[in-house]
Amino acid sequence: MDLKEFNSLIELMGTLPDEQSCIDYLEKLRWNYNVVSPFDSDSKVYKLANNRYRCKNTGNNFNVRSKTIFSGSRISLRKWFIAMWLVTVNKKGISSCQLARDIKVTQKTAWFMLQRIRLCYECLEEKEKLDGEVELDETFVGGKNKNRHWDKKVKNSQGRSFKDKTPVLGMLQHGGKVICRVVRSTSEKDITTHILQHVHKNAVVYTDEWKGYRTVWQNYCCFVVDHGKGQYVDGIAYTNTIDGFWSILKRGIIGIYHKTSRKHLHKYVNEFTFRYNTRKERDSCKFNLLLCNVKCHITYKKLVA
Repeated sequence: MDLKEFNSLIELMGTLPDEQSCIDYLEKLRWNYNVVSPFDSDSKVYKLANNRYRCKNTGNNFNVRSKTIFSGSRISLRKWFIAMWLVTVNKKGISSCQLARDIKVTQKTAWFMLQRIRLCYECLEEKEKLDGEVELDETFVGGKNKNRHWDKKVKNSQGRSFKDKTPVLGMLQHGGKVICRVVRSTSEKDITTHILQHVHKNAVVYTDEWKGYRTVWQNYCCFVVDHGKGQYVDGIAYTNTIDGFWSILKRGIIGIYHKTSRKHLHKYVNEFTFRYNTRKERDSCKFNLLLCNVKCHITYKKLVA
């Protein structure tokens, strides 16, 4: 496909100056000049006026927005594209308040747009199998008790308590990608399932001394770094790379989003995972990849339920 290159927001706006050019570009990315009905992929499609199409088998009319994050939205595609560009190229994301000012919508609309865009990050690494040298680690998102006001402190929340924090499991391949999953707990049962699913059985695995990895130690070639004894590198074994990713994630949440709920945390984790995994790609490649994965939809009522 002959895709356009955008090196900046100015070039994006200049190349796609109006709504029709955005529609044409999205049609090219989604269908590559061969329109497919979202209601029946085997059906013949008739072209109608005003960029609409009709599915012969179902009789339903549709357009390029149908069955995507853009469906049901009154926001122009041009504003959607600008929002997707900003959230993709900014290293730590963009807040809904800032996006609302940039594209002249309400904060509520900007938040809803960002949450829809984050749906595009899901499933991009669903079938990935990490191989080679893989670091495993878990972190807790939710802030420290000592930094809270006296009337907001949570009792008995030290260490691995889940009362005020949400655990996240990370799997990072050296020189490759990272896969993260929000988990219920860091117990052996909860984390082992994800590791077996996403880490190839021939991989060499590096972990810390947490006993939740006991099944992993039995099924993989493992090297353990004992952080409890102040050991952070043991020969070729270390988990410093995944620790660096946690640093990027938490600084982004603290500096840009300030606070995330348990319900929506996985969307923010997927956002930072996508940004890390495409760190070597050009901005236009990231933008096009995101546009190619817009085949999901959620309503505001369902999002806040």
